[in-house]
Amino acid sequence: MMTASSTTQAQALLDELRTVGSDLPGLGSDVPPSQMWADRRLHYRMVGPLNRRKFTVVVVGTGLAGAGAAAALGELGYNVESFTFHDAPRRAHSVAAQGGINAARARTVDNDSIARFVKDTVKGGDFRGREADAWRLAEESIRVIDHMNAIGAPFAREYGGGLATRSFGGVQVSRTYYTRGQTGQQLQVAAAQALLRQVSTKQVNLHTRTEMLDLIVVEGRAQGIVVRDLVTGKISAVTGDAVVLATGGYGNVYYRSTLAKNSNVTAAFRAHRRGALFANPCFIQFHPTALPVSSEWQSKTTLMSESLRNDGRIWVPVKAGDGRPPNEIPEDERDYYLERRYPAFGNLTPRDVASRAARTEIDAGRGVGPLKNSVYLDFRDAIERLGRKVIAERYGNLFEMYSDATGEDPYEEPMRIAPGAHFAMGGLWSDYDMMTSIPGLFVGGEAGWGYHGANRLGANSLLSACVDGWFTLPYSVPNYLAPLLGKPKLSPNDDVVRTAVAEAEAGVQALIDIGGTQGPERFHRRLGDLLYEKCGVTRSAEGLAEGLEGIRALREEFWTDLRVQGRPDGFNQELERAGRVADYLDMAELMCLDALDRDESAGAHFREEHQTEGGEAQRDDEHWLFASAWERADSGETGETGPRYIRHQEPLEFHSVPPETRDYR
Repeated sequence: MMTASSTTQAQALLDELRTVGSDLPGLGSDVPPSQMWADRRLHYRMVGPLNRRKFTVVVVGTGLAGAGAAAALGELGYNVESFTFHDAPRRAHSVAAQGGINAARARTVDNDSIARFVKDTVKGGDFRGREADAWRLAEESIRVIDHMNAIGAPFAREYGGGLATRSFGGVQVSRTYYTRGQTGQQLQVAAAQALLRQVSTKQVNLHTRTEMLDLIVVEGRAQGIVVRDLVTGKISAVTGDAVVLATGGYGNVYYRSTLAKNSNVTAAFRAHRRGALFANPCFIQFHPTALPVSSEWQSKTTLMSESLRNDGRIWVPVKAGDGRPPNEIPEDERDYYLERRYPAFGNLTPRDVASRAARTEIDAGRGVGPLKNSVYLDFRDAIERLGRKVIAERYGNLFEMYSDATGEDPYEEPMRIAPGAHFAMGGLWSDYDMMTSIPGLFVGGEAGWGYHGANRLGANSLLSACVDGWFTLPYSVPNYLAPLLGKPKLSPNDDVVRTAVAEAEAGVQALIDIGGTQGPERFHRRLGDLLYEKCGVTRSAEGLAEGLEGIRALREEFWTDLRVQGRPDGFNQELERAGRVADYLDMAELMCLDALDRDESAGAHFREEHQTEGGEAQRDDEHWLFASAWERADSGETGETGPRYIRHQEPLEFHSVPPETRDYR
C-alpha cells in the first residue's frame, strides 16, 4: 500500500523527468474507420513505373515486415537498399513465431467476419490502439493469407484440401492459419525467398552482417542511415529518399525474454534520439506460456506456442506448497483457475489476463516445479479424447522442443509454463500511413505501435508484420516519394553525412574508452532483474519510482565502469552488446516513466492501484483515452536542461467498437 510520502516522491520524480506537451493531430478524416483504408488508397499520390527507378528506399530489417516491404518495393521497380545484422535474411526473428497468423477470411462457418475481427482486436487491446488501424489489419488479412499461400508458405490443410484454422486467445472463433508450431519459420522462408528473387534481379541490394547505428536527418526529413559492418568494423553511410525501419520489438530489455538474444532496440531508439516520437513504451506483453526460469544464470526464456492452449488445460494444486508429482494429484485437488474464473473463454483468455492470473497463483504459493515458479499445462484429457496421434500432428514439434529443453515428456506429464517478457505493443509513433514524426521515416511490424493497443491478441503479430510489409508500405511510401521527383538527392559525401559517420565512430570509441571492470552482459542482466521486479506483470507507482532511480544509478555505473574488450575495427560482439545495452538503459527509463505517468490499468499495463474488486484491470477512459507519444527533450542527463522527455498525446476515437469493460467470463 502506498503511503502519502511515497506518492509525493513518485510525483516529484515524474515532474522532474517529464513535461506534458501538445496533442497530436487525429486522423483528420470524415470517412468512417471501416472505409478509411479504401479511401486513403484511392487518394494516395502515385509514382509512374518509369520514374520508380529514380528513387531509393532504405529498408532496415528482413523479418516479415522488412522482407515484404523490400520485396514489394523492388517488384514495383524502386531501388532498395536492404539491411540485416544476420548472415542471411531468413534468420530474422520472425522465424520464432510458432502458433499461427490470423485472418478474417470467414471460411469456417462460425460467424466470424471482418467486423468481429476488429471487435476482438480493439477489445483485446483494451481500447488503447487505433480503431482505424484495426480495420486495415482485418481487411488486408484476407489478401495476406492468399498471398503467402501463393508464394509457397505450406499452411496446414483440412482433409478436403482447404486451409485449416484453429483458435487463439481472446476470441471465440477459429481464424488462425498455421503450420504446426512453426508458422513464423515457414512464412519467413517464403518472404526471404521473395526478397532474394529481387536481389537476383539487382533491384534490391542486400547488406548482411550490418547494423544500423544512426539515422541521417537533413532538412527535416530522413535521408539515410549510418551503419557498421559487423565483420570489418567499418562505419559508413547509405543515403536514400526514404527509410523504413522494420527492426522488431524491444522485449530483450528484460534480458530474459522469449526473443532471440540479438534482438534489440538500437535502430528504433537511435531514430528516437533524432526526433522520432516513441509511443506507449510501457505496453509490454508477458506471454503466459513461456518456459519458467530454471537457473539464476539462464540467459533467456523459451516460448511455447499459445496454440497449445487450444487443447491443454492450465491448473495448479488447490493446496499451496503441494510438492507431489502432478500425476499423483487427484482431479478434485486441482484448480483449473482460468476455466473457473473465465468460463466463456477458459484457457483461451487473452494473454494479459492469463499472465496475471498465473502470477497471482504463483505469488500465492501454488506455483509448481523445482523453483515453484510455474503452473501446469496439461494434455492428459486431450490425449484421452483425441488420441496421441492427433495431438502429435497438431503440436508434435512443440512437444519435441519442450522435451529437449526440460528432459520431460509432455505426453506423459504436464508441461510447466510461466509468464515471460515477449512482445512490445509500443514502438515508434507513426501516422495512419506508417510514417513517423520524422518525414520520410517509416516503420513496420513490431517496431511500430498502432494495431495492438495495450495487449496483442495471439497470431496478430505475424499478420501485422505482413500487412505492413506487403500491403501498406508499398502504397504509403510512394505517396511520400511522389512530390520528391526531380529533387536533388543527398550525396554520400555531403558534410552532414560525414558528420553523422564521425559521430557514430566517436560513440563506438567512447564505449571502448571507458575501460572499466564489468562487461555489458552483467549490466544487461542487472537491468532485466530490476525491470521484472519494478515494471513487470504488475506495477505500482512506488515500485516504478524505485525502478527509475535504480535505472539512473545503473546507467551512471555503466558509463564509468563498462569494460569492452577488443578493438572497434573488426569483429567484436562485446562491442555490439555494449552499444545495445546503452540503448536499453535509456529505453528502460522511458518504459518506467511511461508506466508511472499512465495512472490507470490497461491491458498488459496493470497498476496495482487501479483494479476492480475482482482484480481486473481498471481503465480510466475519462483521463487516459489517448496514446502517449514521447519526445526526447535533450541529450543530457536529467535535470541539466529541464525535463528529459515531453509527452504528446494522440486522442483515440472508437466508432465501430464503443469502449466497454472487458469481460471474458
